[in-house]
Amino acid sequence: MAILKPFRGLRPPKEIVSKLASRPYDVLNSEEAKTEAEGNPCSLLHIIKPEIDLPEGTDVHAEEVYLKAKENFLQFREKGWLQPDDKELLYIYAQTMNGKTQYGIVGCAGVDDYMNGIIKKHELTRKDKEEDRMKHVRITNANMEPVFFTYPAVPAIDAIIAAYIKQNAPVYDFIAVDGVGHHFWVIDNDQLIRQITTLFAAIPFTYVADGHHRTAAAALVGNEKRLNNPHHNGMEEYNYFLAVHFPDNQLSIIDYNRVVKDLNGLTPAGLLEKLSKVFTVTKIGREIYKPGHLHNFGMYLEGEWYSMTALPGTYQDNDPIGVLDVTILSRLVLDEILGIKDLRTSNRIDFVGGIRGLGELKKRVDSGEMKVAFALYPVSMKQLIDIADSGNIMPPKTTWFEPKLRSGLVVHTLD
Repeated sequence: MAILKPFRGLRPPKEIVSKLASRPYDVLNSEEAKTEAEGNPCSLLHIIKPEIDLPEGTDVHAEEVYLKAKENFLQFREKGWLQPDDKELLYIYAQTMNGKTQYGIVGCAGVDDYMNGIIKKHELTRKDKEEDRMKHVRITNANMEPVFFTYPAVPAIDAIIAAYIKQNAPVYDFIAVDGVGHHFWVIDNDQLIRQITTLFAAIPFTYVADGHHRTAAAALVGNEKRLNNPHHNGMEEYNYFLAVHFPDNQLSIIDYNRVVKDLNGLTPAGLLEKLSKVFTVTKIGREIYKPGHLHNFGMYLEGEWYSMTALPGTYQDNDPIGVLDVTILSRLVLDEILGIKDLRTSNRIDFVGGIRGLGELKKRVDSGEMKVAFALYPVSMKQLIDIADSGNIMPPKTTWFEPKLRSGLVVHTLD
């Protein structure tokens, strides 16, 4: 059963929270982070992207980068930009985008739950990315950024959260530059905390929605610490890591699209001919076409949009992986027609998150950088959970969750 543990968080004063809170480390590169943090010494980017404070060209994996993260973290604490709460608490973190609000419970997940498969994942992780975040956790001795989890909605928990936010004002409430609203409550009622953690303990599994590498890194560092501690007793803070848990019925996944650099030696007419053997292909014209249902795709080629619907018999509805549109496109088009065998390593393909809009696909092709673009219908939460429950792994770049969590609203230390 799932662990949800209250913890004594480090949090910014209300006056600077909107300046300190930042986008996650992995959604912007070093140059973007430097620009975003310019003139803002209290941005968390100085800790999670510390290369921005080092000479240009510094290797982001150099030891000095991690040491800078530790130094900046200590300075944030000394300056009072991150202050400890008085006792172990739970928190509520809500986000509002496009008029829709989702409410998550901020608490610690258990290292044991990750190691024992109670926390389920749907993506593979890369060892180099794991090790990067592990070094960051080791040297700061903290989870600076939360991971994004989901769980099967529990009406009793929903009712507690709804009542609490109705009766209490948020301690943080601001709109970020991207227009997303961020709202944060502190649950300091011991009885409510016990009620929530008891209800949560009846949940059989939780699921990584976003942040597979951060999850793996946090859990593996916790496991390292227990193995290296001859006096380990299971009660240490390193047995837990920072997570925001959202009920599954409040989340939605947006599309994650593909752009390809060449047609594998085919002419546009030749590509259309091959596609017509496995799809019903309909020319739409210059107006952007957004897929309307599962197994329906949009394609942008030579200034024209097409609708493509996979023909019956070309996919397996009873296979949790085979039924995915990313699988259908990868197998029937990217592999068999365009010759892209490995999405993780090929330099002929790129991926475009749906938050950028389908106009971004058109732009990438019209610029001449790419030759063809494919728009996909988004994966459902049910598909994600079915795949995780079956022990399968989704193809690369399948899910895109939005809005992203802001980092820095609360930090979890491992001591």
